[in-house]
Amino acid sequence: METMDDNDSLFLELNIDNDNFTFASSVLSALSDAEAELQSLDNRLSETLETIKNLTPECDKTDYALSASSGALCGIIDIFLVGKPGESPIGKITDSWFENRTKDFAKLCCPNKDNSTISSAIKNLEEKFRIPYDQRGAGDAASEIFDLNPKNHHFKSLAHNPSLCGLFFSILDQFTNTSHFVSDGELISLQDADGSFELRGSNIPSKMFCAFVNWIGHLISDMSGSSSSKGRGMGIPSPFWSWKNDVIAIKRKLNIPVSQFDKSASELALKIYKEGYDVRFQTAQAIPVFINEMVVRLIYTIRRLIKYFSYTTKENRSFSLMWMSCEPFSNETVKRMLTVAHGTFCLIDIGNATIRGFATGGGCFNVTEFVMRLNIVGVGRFAISLYGESKRGIQVYNAKEEVYFIAREKIIIIDYIEGLKTLSDVYDDQYLLTFIDKLQNSDMYIEAFQKTVMLAKKRNVPEGEILNAKSDIDSYFCGGKRDV
Repeated sequence: METMDDNDSLFLELNIDNDNFTFASSVLSALSDAEAELQSLDNRLSETLETIKNLTPECDKTDYALSASSGALCGIIDIFLVGKPGESPIGKITDSWFENRTKDFAKLCCPNKDNSTISSAIKNLEEKFRIPYDQRGAGDAASEIFDLNPKNHHFKSLAHNPSLCGLFFSILDQFTNTSHFVSDGELISLQDADGSFELRGSNIPSKMFCAFVNWIGHLISDMSGSSSSKGRGMGIPSPFWSWKNDVIAIKRKLNIPVSQFDKSASELALKIYKEGYDVRFQTAQAIPVFINEMVVRLIYTIRRLIKYFSYTTKENRSFSLMWMSCEPFSNETVKRMLTVAHGTFCLIDIGNATIRGFATGGGCFNVTEFVMRLNIVGVGRFAISLYGESKRGIQVYNAKEEVYFIAREKIIIIDYIEGLKTLSDVYDDQYLLTFIDKLQNSDMYIEAFQKTVMLAKKRNVPEGEILNAKSDIDSYFCGGKRDV
């Protein structure tokens, strides 16, 4: 017997060989495969539901309220204690910290020289880590070409940028004794920038190493300004704003036209740099963002720790279980709390910067004031949180879609299994097929005939063609006729 659809076939046959009867069937194997597939679907469904659970934050109202409060508090700290360059109480602390670290580094590199003051420490480091691209203006050839002066040479010099592009131009300038600057959207190169400069090293690898060390050492020496600076000095430009010079340099090297937006962004970055917006002030901006991060993680840990000790008996407590319940780094709940906290912080910070921009614009919007008061570190951290939320949202959506398709596939497999069970009951009835053995080896032919009749009826054999007695069988095989 054969049943088939467009793709699959099922063959059932009854064979007779040397007075032995065999029944070959694929129903049982197909049923076994289908049940195994159903089990696999159940496992996939459980794993997917667990994934959805792990990706879903379990924040309550208190978590949201405390997170927003932390963001608001740190936003107030940013407004009154960070502010803008030149008016920042925290900025004065970071300036002092960078000066002390510069002197410590000078003592480490130049132990036999006087490093008691910041100017002497910077001078010793500049001599220790000599480079050819340190033109400051006043008396230098570069000042007459593109208005290079002590207030802008760290910003305009590409090798002074704390970025990969800055490292590239630093090594290039040291190997070729050149100096590259960006001014008014143009890339300018000075050849034979320092007639007395010589890069140390006997081969290419050693020269590369020395060039890298010189770049790092000179950046540290310039963190608090140059040796001739009076007052605060002009430090290293912020990597968040100096990248526009990198873009202009790359475009010029690739002969790509520099847009007006590139020039305007570079001019804005230079303007805020002259106001004191450098790496030191960027560090001051990072402090309230860091405090916000730590406070939210601490809130999460304390609340879960209290809950753990409240609901876990002493006999069941362990350090590993406690850490799993309050660990504030890799779960979706604390990530959602951080999104709320940093979002609140940015809302307050951007609102304050916008108000100050209009208040100081004289009827217009003062972009420079807005940018100087905008905490770019907080905006960047909030952007990271938003990216994580978007990524988790996509993962949850895909997981829910998978649950839907697994559920539909399970319905199909269950219906298929029910059909196979029906086929197995109709075509693979081992109890009824025992009539073969009883006909050969037993005189209990009456029971055997009853089984053949039942089997024939089950197979939908027409009533008039069923052999109901042994005489019917003898007559049938002898060519005779039987009574109906």
